[in-house]
Formats: sequence, C-alpha cells, structure tokens
Amino acid sequence: MSRRYFGTDGVRGTANRAPIEVDTVLRLALAAGAHFQRGGHRHRVAIGKDTRLSGYMLESALTAGFSAMGMDVMLFGPLPTPAVAMLTRSMRADVGVMISASHNPYLDNGIKLFGPDGFKLSDDTELEIERLMDNGVAERAAPEKIGRATRIDDAPGRYIEAVKRTFPEDISLEGLKVVVDCANGAAYKVAPVVLRELGATVIPLAVAPNGKNINEQCGATAPTAMREAVLAHGADIGLALDGDADRLIVCDELGHIVDGDQIMALVAESWASAGALNGAVVATVMSNLGLERYLSEIGIGLTRTKVGDRYVVDEMRSSGSNLGGEQSGHIVLSDFATTGDGLIAALQVLAVRARKRTAMSRLSRVFVPVPQKLHNVRFSGGRPLEEAPVLAAIEKAEAVLNGSGRLVIRPSGTEPLIRIMAEADDPSLIDQVIADIARAVESVA
Repeated sequence: MSRRYFGTDGVRGTANRAPIEVDTVLRLALAAGAHFQRGGHRHRVAIGKDTRLSGYMLESALTAGFSAMGMDVMLFGPLPTPAVAMLTRSMRADVGVMISASHNPYLDNGIKLFGPDGFKLSDDTELEIERLMDNGVAERAAPEKIGRATRIDDAPGRYIEAVKRTFPEDISLEGLKVVVDCANGAAYKVAPVVLRELGATVIPLAVAPNGKNINEQCGATAPTAMREAVLAHGADIGLALDGDADRLIVCDELGHIVDGDQIMALVAESWASAGALNGAVVATVMSNLGLERYLSEIGIGLTRTKVGDRYVVDEMRSSGSNLGGEQSGHIVLSDFATTGDGLIAALQVLAVRARKRTAMSRLSRVFVPVPQKLHNVRFSGGRPLEEAPVLAAIEKAEAVLNGSGRLVIRPSGTEPLIRIMAEADDPSLIDQVIADIARAVESVA
C-alpha cells in the first residue's frame, strides 16, 4: 500500500500547504487519537516543537484534534525531538508528537509521532493512521469528556537531568572550552545548560531563535560558523546540532569537521574496549565504506539499513545492538535513548576526550574515508528510477565500479529529489558515474 502523508520521518512539507496545513494536521490528530485510544483510562498526548514560526499554528491544530478525541494534551514548547520521545514514555503518555522539519529551512515543518514506548511508529501503524485520516473518524468525545491542554513548564529541566545522567559520574568537563551551535532550534536553551552544569566553559552559537532563522547558516547542516568560532576562541571542540537536535556534527580544535560515521567509529572503539558494545554497529547504506572496513579490522561488525534513523532503530531493537546511526549525524545510543539524540551523542564524544586527555584532532579521524560524493537531482513527478534510461545508466555505472566501490540511488523521503551517492577507491570514477546517472534522471524527470 502506497503512502499519502508519511515519509521516511513523519509527515513533512511546506508550512500552510498540504499536507502541513491546519485541515490535514487536524485530521492527523483525530486519526492518531482514535488509533491510540485503548482501554478506559484517561488518555494523554505529549506535544513538543522546534522554533519555527508555523509551530504555533500546528500545535493549535494538533491540540484541537486530540482534545476532540478526549485526550488530555501536555504541551512542552520548544524541546528536542529525543526529549519528546523520552518524556512520552516517562510521563506515561499514549502518544508523543514532535512538530519539526529537522534540518530543513523554516518554511518547512513536519509532524513526527512516537508510541507510548517512545519509539517512532512502524510502517503498519502509519498506514493505519493514514486509513483513518482518509476514511474519517466518526466517534468524537462526548462533550463532558473533551480533553484539556496543559503546558508542562518543567519539561526542559526533566530532559536536562536525564541527559546529564548519561555522562560518567567519575569525570567532568572542567577545563574544556566547548562551542555549541544550537541552530536557533529546539536545543537553544537546554544544550548550553547541560554542558555548563557538567563543568565546561561554553561558547553558545545560534541561541536566539526568531521563528525564521532555524538552520539558517548554522547548525549541523552548516557547520562553518561553528568551525570559525572554535578557531577564533581557541576551543577544544565544537558541537553542532540541527533544528530538532537529533543529530550531531563535531569540529576538532584544528577546525576539521567530524561526521556521523567518524563519531560512530570513535564511540564503537571506546565502548568495545570497555566491554560496553553490544553486537554490530548499525548504519545505513549511506555510511562510508571506510567505516565498514575499520570496524572489521577491530573485530566489530556493521549492519546496513535503509536511510532513516527509524530503520536503524528497528534493526538495533531486533538485533540487540546498542550503537547505530547515520553519516548525517543521527547517533542512536539505545542504552540511553529511543531515537537519535545529538546532545547525548555529544556527551559520549566528550567522555572519550576527557578520559583520554588527548586533543580532539588526535581522536576524530578514526578511519580514512573512501572518496564519496552525493549529488541531488530535483524531479517534478512520476518515478524516474523506474524509467528505462535511468535503469540502463545505473547498470552501466555498476559495471564501471566493478566491485571497487558502492552506488546508492534513492528518492528522498522528505523532498522531491533523487539522491545519487557513489564512492570508490579511485576518485576519478565517482564523477563519471554520478554524471551519467544524473543526466538520465533529468531526461525523464
């Protein structure tokens, strides 16, 4: 069954345009409210958001829909996605909702749903909610059972304390100067507080959201500002979160950017040495071949999944792994969280740095990456990857690589883009195969 609303990470689009407009979001809340009503108890929903202007509008639509279904609504305000997942479980909510388009510009927004266990929904659950959205929800709450909405003022403090408990008690961050770029997003209050309370000298960046500047030349998708601040202030490390703080990119003291693959390698080696790593590391098809080779050299397996941190989490749950993530900086540490958490991942990196008393530049390049390039091709409709010219170009590219590299071509789950990734030991092959596939996609798009 094809999806109409949900993509790889919830429902996402341009704000005030379908599906991220009031009518559809109201139907989403009614449908999710109907699906998660089980038993005779008073049902509750937890709602958080990032700092986008459209968050107010969507928060109101969701509140109306859930309360119409007889669910009490707990409003957290701006808070990271992993905080919403955590508080959904700890506050015994029946469903959790995060209003965010993650790393996208402020004009976009999205809805992410979590079950009562704090995990993102399965494909089957999302399809059932879509069915209810399209067919309508006939039964609403009786007038005397309409839900109430309450703002939970101490939600940030609850998350701050939970995050701090993931950091080893026998070490501190005293003596470390840390730049933290909060992307003018959901972690703009909580991230600097966590780092300061653990002893770091903190240089905060992008902590003045105005509804329109989230991810604007800042954060994990634009780490230049963080890098410049690290060099200007002589900081020991830089940390960049994205708009909803579920991903992390690091910068060492020399200005070198450290992506999610290197972070996973660093944590995997540290945890394995301490006997704390369970099973294989779980990553997506986009993770660099160099990561796979490095982990193999030190006796750690790598399992690959489809792109999307929820697929990483699904594999981790089924295999019992406690470390996984994406090259883009989603790092999932299942000992501590049910989804990617940029701040918790940052603390694990800082713990390695503090224990080894070694400059970050000597820790950050764990493996030598295989040359890799990602190219996006925009398309207006249809399914270009099923067209004959594209299939022929992909077949030719695989023959050119001839086992010396990898090729991943996929539609974006959040934008009208075909993403073409190629990596090879011989860099001269990469541009050739990408250009051929891109031309083929453009010819049918």
